[in-house]
Formats: sequence, C-alpha cells, structure tokens
Amino acid sequence: MIWVKRGGFALVVLLVLAFAVLATWEPMMASPAAPASGRTYTAEIIRDEWGVPHISGKTDADTAYGVAIAHAEDDFFTLQDVVAMSRGRYGAIAGADGAKVDYVYHLIDARGSAEREYPKLPADTRALFEAYAAGLNQYAEEHPGEVKLGNLFPVAGIDVAAGFALRQPFFFGLDGVIGPLVAGEELRREHGPDIPGFPRPPLDEAAPAPDAAPKQARTLVLPLGEDAEHLGSNAFAVAPKKGGGVTTLVSNSHQPLRGGVAWYELVVESGEGWHFAGANFPGSPFPFLGHNEHLGWTNTVNTPDMIDVYQLELDDTGNRYKLDGEWRDLESEWVTLPVRMGPVVLPIRKEVLRSVHGPVIRNAKGAFAVRYGGIGQLQQLDAYYRLNKAKTFAEWEGQLSRLAIPSTNFVYADQSGTIAYVYNAAIPNRPEGVKADWRSVLPGNRSELIWQGAVPFSAIPKIVNPASGWLYNSNNTPFTAAGAGSDLDPEAFSPTLGIELKQTNRSRRAYKLLSEAGVLDRGALEAIKYDTGYERDGYVARLFEALATMPAEGELAKARDLLLSWDFTSDGKGAADAIAMLIIRDFMAADYNNKPFPDVAEKLNAAADHLTKHFGRLDPPLGDLVRLRQGKVDLPVDGGSDTLRAATTWDVADDGRLSLKHGDSFIMWIEWQPGQKVSSRSVQPFGAASTRPQSPHYTDQMALFVEHRLKPVYFWRDDLLASVATRRHTVKTVTNAR
Repeated sequence: MIWVKRGGFALVVLLVLAFAVLATWEPMMASPAAPASGRTYTAEIIRDEWGVPHISGKTDADTAYGVAIAHAEDDFFTLQDVVAMSRGRYGAIAGADGAKVDYVYHLIDARGSAEREYPKLPADTRALFEAYAAGLNQYAEEHPGEVKLGNLFPVAGIDVAAGFALRQPFFFGLDGVIGPLVAGEELRREHGPDIPGFPRPPLDEAAPAPDAAPKQARTLVLPLGEDAEHLGSNAFAVAPKKGGGVTTLVSNSHQPLRGGVAWYELVVESGEGWHFAGANFPGSPFPFLGHNEHLGWTNTVNTPDMIDVYQLELDDTGNRYKLDGEWRDLESEWVTLPVRMGPVVLPIRKEVLRSVHGPVIRNAKGAFAVRYGGIGQLQQLDAYYRLNKAKTFAEWEGQLSRLAIPSTNFVYADQSGTIAYVYNAAIPNRPEGVKADWRSVLPGNRSELIWQGAVPFSAIPKIVNPASGWLYNSNNTPFTAAGAGSDLDPEAFSPTLGIELKQTNRSRRAYKLLSEAGVLDRGALEAIKYDTGYERDGYVARLFEALATMPAEGELAKARDLLLSWDFTSDGKGAADAIAMLIIRDFMAADYNNKPFPDVAEKLNAAADHLTKHFGRLDPPLGDLVRLRQGKVDLPVDGGSDTLRAATTWDVADDGRLSLKHGDSFIMWIEWQPGQKVSSRSVQPFGAASTRPQSPHYTDQMALFVEHRLKPVYFWRDDLLASVATRRHTVKTVTNAR
C-alpha cells in the first residue's frame, strides 16, 4: 500500500506542477517590447465639465503621449484588450473567442506586415506611435493593479502598428470570408463585378448570380469592425447655399457602444500645428474623424468587392500548389494560440499557411487562398495623421488619393463652403479583359488572376460641390448621394470595381427628406438626423406584403393585425412600435446580407411570445422595451434597427428589455457660420469614462443622448479654460535607452 500512497502523492505533485505551468507559461513565454531610445515627453491634459480631455504638447509626439495617458485614465480596460490583440495574446484574456482573433492575427501576418512596413513610415509618424506607446507603458507602470496580463507591457510603436494591420481588413468584411472558409461552409458572395452572362442587376435590386451564393455568411465574427450584418452609419454635409449661409457637417458613425471599436472623444493640440477635435478607437494616437480649424470629415462603411478567393490545386502531399504549371511549396508556420479556460491558459498549436496569393485556409473542400485590398500595407497610419493636419481640400484629397486607407466612405466640409463625398477604397486592380468570374471562387493556378495594387484614385466615385447643395451617405450605393441631377451615373464606372448597389432604409429616408427640404438649417437637419421613419420599400415592403396575406388565428392573428396597424415610425408613440422593433431587424439583416428571407409567421410568433411573457401585453411602449443601460442608469431610447436615429442591435436582458449595444454612438455636429470660427457640438451614449463606474463621467451624457441633445465641444483654448473641470499638472516620462 505504500507504493499506492507514494503514487497518489506523486500524481498530486504532477497535477500541481501542471496547473502551475498552465497558469504561468503564457506571460513567461511572451517577450515585452524593447522600449524606444531615451526621450522625455511632456503633455497637459485639461478636462471639461463632461470629462472630455483636451490634450496639448509642445510637439505632436508629446500630444500623442498625452492621448495614451488620457485614454488609459478613462478606459485602460479596453486598451489592454486592443494591446493583447496587437500582440496575438487576446486568447489569454478572452478564451476561445480571443483565440479566434489571435489565429487571424497570425493568418494575415499582422506582425510581419508591421515589421516590414513600420520602418518605412516617415520619422514623424513613427515618433507619434512611439510616444503613444510610451504613454501606455507609463500608465501600466503606475497602475500595476489594473494590468490584466503579465508581460503585456511595455509595448513599442510597432506593436500599436500591428494592431492597425490586424483591424483594417475587417471594416470591409474579411471575417465574412475567413469564417465560412474555416468552417468549410459555402461562401456567400454579394454583388461583385459583372461578367459575361451575369449582367449587373438594377439599382437596389442586386441579387447573387444563379450559381454564386451571396457574400457575407457570418460564422467568425471578430470584435474589430462594424458587424456587417447590422452595419450602419450616417453622414451629412450641407453647403452654405443650402444651409442658410452655414456650412454643416454631421458625423453619425454607428459603432458598438463598448469595446475595441467604440468611439473615444478627445481634442488634441500641439505647438507643431496639430489641432483637431473628434474621436478615435482604442489603440490610436490620433482621431479618425472630426474637424480642425479649416476642415472636417466623417466616415461610413462601404462594401466594394475588396476580397478575392482562390482554390488551390494541391499535390498528393497537400503541401504544394500548382501555379502556371509549376509546383510551389505552401509556406507553413506553426503558432501557439493561448486559450484561457478558468484559471489556466492552454497552449493550442495551429498551422498557418500562405501562398503567393495571400493567407491560405484548408478545409474538407480543399485549400483556399484569400487576397484583399490593402493586403500587407500600413500607410494608413501616415495618411490619417496627414489628414488631421490638412488645411485645404487639395491637401486633404491628396492624402486620400494615396488610397492608403483601404476602405471607408468620406464625407467632407470646410470653411470655404466646399463639400465632398469620396467613395474611398483601395479596390483591387483586377486585370480588364481576363476571362474570370471575380464573384466566384477563382482558380488558384493562374498567376494572371493575382492582381497587384489598387485601381487609380481617378477610377472611384466622388462628388465635389453638387448642385443640390447637400451630400449624404447611409451605407448605401454611392450612386445616390446628392439628389436628382447631382448623382453619379453607375454606367460611368467599371463593373470590375464591384461597387455595391444596395440601399438601406436610412438611405431611402435621407434621400427623400433631403430632396424635399427647402433650407437645410440646423432645425431641418436635426429633424432628418433623428428621423425614426421607415419607407414602405425594399425588405419593409416585402415583410408587410407577407403579413397582409399570412393566415393566422388567435394570438398570432392579434399580433399580425397590430403590426399591420403600425405607422412605420419607431418614435415610441405608436402601439405597434415595440412589436415592429422586435421583428424588423432579422428582415433587415437578411436583406443586407442576401440571406433567405425569414419565415414571417415564425418571427412574429417569437416577438409576440416575448412581449407577452415579459410585459403581459403585445403593445407595451417602445421605451419600456428598448433601453440605454450603464451602471445604475436605465433610460428609454427611441429609434430602430435601420432608421436614421439608429438603435441597431442589443442584448436581451433577463427582464426582457433590449439593452442597446450598437447604433447611434458618437455624434458630432460641426458648423462654419459666416464670419465666425468653426464650432461644434457632440454627444456620447454614456460618457467619457466608459469603463470607470466610480467616475462622474461614467454615465453623465446618457440623458443628453436619449433626449436628442448635444453638448459643446471646446475646440478653442479660451472657451475651454472658461469651463475647465480639471486641469492636470504637466506629466512627463523618460523612456529607457536600449
């Protein structure tokens, strides 16, 4: 029996050792970045009464350092997630979901792209990123109790750059291709370039070719960009002749209200001429949208055909692929994905494959390579920085003409009254005249199909100073942007660009309301921005046509009749608003993604059951159903899944309420009035300190947000100092020399 006891003791020891190893291996294996060469940074952080930081420094780099400090003070929790993603370690924090992000990090070679491209950036751009990294490192060093993961810090500028390399392709739907390929599912193609035998469908009636399913199956959804199933943003620009002498730009990007791509508001200023008010995402040293003294812009997601998939012809070993009649070796790399499970982190080995086309995914159907616009490029880090400092439309457009920012619409306005819309996209420069169905999976054995670079800037849609005096985008086709007589002609653009032809309800409403308006002054434009109406067109018309002919009895008939009485607004005043809110999102998503139309009776029955269970009635007020919740604050909110006042997606709480998580987020209203300096107003759904429950700025903007009100932006220093809430002493750091 002694050997049994000894054996049992040895087993316990082995288990303890195994647990210790699994609990500690990941941070021990991680190698922190070497800090940059010695430099002192100095920045001042002044916060207004809403907690929004105004960050200033002698140099741009000093200011970028202060951006990191201020953002960490408000949301170090999320910043750490972004840093972990940028280093392929998110699975050690978020488990299996994080490991999916880490796999894609390795698959698209985000680190390799940063290592190749970051040293090529101009010195002042790299200085910005090094300074930002120094700020993150200082905050982590001064607040060790907040650090989630061992050896996550220090970081260097190249780590921050790797995060950009990871995130940029997901804003045009790369996860909608990688996910189905990993799962071995059929790819869903949307409405890419025309080919012989597959003519372009009529505007707003784009449908997949008969043998090609639509493009956006969502199996792998990563927290890196707008979820394309529910994407949404609005942007408006009005010229002085239409705006009563005022030039107006309205930024209304719809992002998740929390997380790695939630907006963070800030104002930056430096002695080197950088002065900008707007918002960024965690992990960025500069704002992505907003305004400086001279000009401003905002963004909405566009969905050109940016991605091509190639099926490779493999030999019997499965390790070589044929290209132009010759066999080539697949590049193979084994990586270790950390996957947290409770108190331990498991090391999961995964093979990553690449070909000359790009990343390769092997499944039961074969091996598929993926190539996408902007692949391996990192010039957007420099382009956004230069856009921040542009003073004229020519300078601003010159930066966009680089096509360094892979994909997003830009809507622009400036102090001279110029307004513009640019369908910005580094669309693959697919060879004209080559026989290929670019909407389908391409043969991987023909090098002529492996395009290089992007189409020229002159080839993409753009409108400057339309006769209508207004521009807008609501994630719709660029061929409805400025009104009758000012819109672009779809036939003027090559079908190989794969420009989307879709309309959204938001687009239909905006186009109608803008076209009908006389003067688009502040009041008229506010009514359009906060509009909650649905046009009886597209998927909405299909839904209500199906309802009108749907047989039903009992409670289902009551629910049907209630919905048929709906006034097609989600303003919270109608008896049918709540049931409409519950049912309409799934039909919107099916339309956006060319998926099969849902079963109307099934969806209506589910909505009726939900309302009856949680509210005891089919017609509770919309505000009882849809809530904006943060901490102890719980407020009713209006809007719909595809209305200009957007309440796009939500979590269903235990009490049956819908807790908003995606929709109207950061709103910024910018005006250049005659003879006056630029002024702006803004609002966030929660507050500046979105993950700091003890902060007074955790929830202080919520009432403004639900009441359609905006607060002042203190762009000018004199205005800021007149309403300072806190003024930080100068903060400094000296990084260690290598």
